Amino acid sequence: METTIDIPKYNLTEEEEKKEILRQYRGLLRVLKPKLKPGDKELVRIAFEMAAEAHKTMRRKSGEPYILHPLAVAKICVEEIGLGVRSTICALLHDTVEDTDITLDDIKREFGTEIAKIVDGLTKISTVMDTNTSQQAENFKKILLTLTDDPRVILIKLADRLHNMRTMDSMKREKQLKISSETVYVYAPLAHRMGLYNIKTEMEDLSMKYMEPDTYRYIAQKLNDTKRERTKYINDFIRPLKEKLEKAHFDFEIYGRPKSIHSIWTKMKKKGVSFEEVYDLFAIRILVNASLEKEKEECWKVYSIITDAYNPSPERLRDWLSNPKSNGYEALHTTVMGPQGKWVEVQIRTKRMNEIAEKGLAAHWKYKEGKDDESRFDKWFHQIREALGNQDTNSLDFLQDFKTSFLAEEIYVYTPKGEIRMLPVGATALDFAFSVHTAVGSRCIGAKVNHKLVPIGTKLRSGDQIEIITSAKQKPSQEWLNLVVTTKAKTKIKDTLKEEKRKVAEDGKHILQKKLEAIGGMMTQHNMEELASFYKLNSSLDLLYEIAIKKIDLKELKDFTASGDRLFFPKPAVKPEEEKTETETKHSGKKDKDAELIIFGESSDKIQYTLANCCKPIPGDDVFGFVTTGEGLKIHRTNCPNAARLLANYGHRVVKTKWAKNKEISFLTGLKIIGLDDVGVIHKITNLISGEMKFNIAAMTIEAAEGIFKGNIKIFVHDKDELDELVRRLTDLPGIERVDRYDTE
Repeated sequence: METTIDIPKYNLTEEEEKKEILRQYRGLLRVLKPKLKPGDKELVRIAFEMAAEAHKTMRRKSGEPYILHPLAVAKICVEEIGLGVRSTICALLHDTVEDTDITLDDIKREFGTEIAKIVDGLTKISTVMDTNTSQQAENFKKILLTLTDDPRVILIKLADRLHNMRTMDSMKREKQLKISSETVYVYAPLAHRMGLYNIKTEMEDLSMKYMEPDTYRYIAQKLNDTKRERTKYINDFIRPLKEKLEKAHFDFEIYGRPKSIHSIWTKMKKKGVSFEEVYDLFAIRILVNASLEKEKEECWKVYSIITDAYNPSPERLRDWLSNPKSNGYEALHTTVMGPQGKWVEVQIRTKRMNEIAEKGLAAHWKYKEGKDDESRFDKWFHQIREALGNQDTNSLDFLQDFKTSFLAEEIYVYTPKGEIRMLPVGATALDFAFSVHTAVGSRCIGAKVNHKLVPIGTKLRSGDQIEIITSAKQKPSQEWLNLVVTTKAKTKIKDTLKEEKRKVAEDGKHILQKKLEAIGGMMTQHNMEELASFYKLNSSLDLLYEIAIKKIDLKELKDFTASGDRLFFPKPAVKPEEEKTETETKHSGKKDKDAELIIFGESSDKIQYTLANCCKPIPGDDVFGFVTTGEGLKIHRTNCPNAARLLANYGHRVVKTKWAKNKEISFLTGLKIIGLDDVGVIHKITNLISGEMKFNIAAMTIEAAEGIFKGNIKIFVHDKDELDELVRRLTDLPGIERVDRYDTE
């Protein structure tokens, strides 16, 4: 199923183009005006002319002159992120070193080292370091290395990514998928961490527009349809609050704002509810004007006025005034019972807090000037610097660790002395031990959480107080890696294990040397790497270790030939072709002998493929092909739980995929049905599926308890249209509450 978007044809004349470029440049100067000091305008003009000249022959995919992109990125930096003149210059030049004849030295000569350094950080890596990692992960790692020198690199990068997402309509489908998943996987969480909520939200929504176009359109349509009643409800809700706040002489603003499409969709999935049942489609926001020393007091006063008017839900109070989030976010959130029995979220913050919530890091600097206390951002950068300092892991592991360690929400926990520490959500007692000190982590045998003895893998919750118990005999083991989420803990455990491994591997070295001498071979690094790849191991250290622990007995060495100081692989025996086809077909869970055909791009070659087990696609699903190592081509749904990770990390292995019109093969899929346990309801369901619609039922389990029944049905369907029709008709049956597709195991 392809989603096509109509793209207006680009048709400006050269004269009109010049005018448009000038118009955008003037627009940029307009938003920059309040930040310009004497001589700045001149510098910005030099940067603009330099970029315009360098990009003059280049065009974007849409056909428009390339220079419009750097101009737009610069404008986002100033207007939406709150950056200043130097960042504007960097944004204008961000693609020049990579794509044009301009060098870093040219930039350094013209604008000095600081700007050259940022532009260097924004320039992607031209050569990939090692072959088994992806270009994206390497580029990302490089950006992070510069982040800690100058966080503006990340902010400009986010602006660049946001503009690319906004103008992606003319790109190929697989490129859209790759960029969207990378955005939702890394850049949106990063924007969130930088405190840029608006940008994070827009990135998530735009990614969803490309990755799950149908759902996106459905929710957007629903929001549009319910806009009038929502506005009316918001006004009714606000009216009494406004009167009370005016009476109490507050200087304030109050308004309702809709939640993002992406967050509504996440709610629907997480809570398993339909659009109509998502109660917080909007939030009410109250902005108070208050002096710095009175901020907290004023916010709590507003809170008490709200909870006088409407009943609050006690477990839904979020107090980020006393403990701001690590991205600087401060606010008070409460959920109250509004008219018509609807829960409504209310957010209370001051004007300053609001600026920090919208402009994140840049606003944070503005308010920090003159203060010398180490902020949460500084602490965060310090932790990243530490993690990057001992990075010998490959980039993909690093990206994964970075995501769980630094982009997750955080919890606050206490040491026995009452000092507060921040850890990512999901952190365990062992993570806490390593955050205290590496030696404490390495010797940790248990912990007391809130004075109660617990195992080291216990997950911590905000507000826990932890005391670590150590023993001199304890040392890290391989299993520990599954018990921690922070990069610091992972790195230290890996280092210790590597050290242990090295000691053991020494024995393997002697064994290998003897065996190699027996066939006339030599013990060289090249030969060890050849053997490691022959045994499908990652490194020569792993090879020597596995020889030492007798996991590899080297009996295959006799098939190798040695010439000079090099070893040569034995020729592999070729597998018969028909054997492959059979396993592929079996693997994809189909009943037919021929694998279903798929058309790629414009050619219609027959290609062997298997269906991914993680999301079980059926014809008509929005899918992409993914070239795996060893298992050929696998087909995944674009909304598969693993899609974002695969596309973000290995975008280069994605193949455009379309279903052929072939109705002959049935695919196994599952449906979850929930409803009221009424007489004859099961008969109605089976009658509709097998009797009326003639589907084959492969398995069925029904559980009924306390008047509710839950049914799981596995059926064979030909394609998504059939499945959608079945879901629609099942939902229409009396007493059926909801029908969801699930992935059969």
